[in-house]
Amino acid sequence: MIRATSNGVTIAVRAQPGAKKTAITGVYGEGAAAQLKIAVQAPPIEGRANEALVHFLAAIFGIPRANVDLVAGDLSRSKVFLLRGVTQERATSLIEDQMGK
Repeated sequence: MIRATSNGVTIAVRAQPGAKKTAITGVYGEGAAAQLKIAVQAPPIEGRANEALVHFLAAIFGIPRANVDLVAGDLSRSKVFLLRGVTQERATSLIEDQMGK
């Protein structure tokens, strides 16, 4: 789900567009194929859900939107985002806080 890179981390996300509110709702899958499940209020039309995910991830990790890139899954529910300037430890901690662990 979270992998360290040379300039930050990548996070595998399973998007659920059209939700009542944008929030982390759990984990989709298991092991190496696990993805962070995020309900997204925006509809999957004209990239609105992707843009909402970028804003949401930037807010959670306290980084500028410019530091969040969608690197895979533009038209899929399964996506991979690169978060520049975030360590794996910090990403794990912030996600656990959001999930109430």
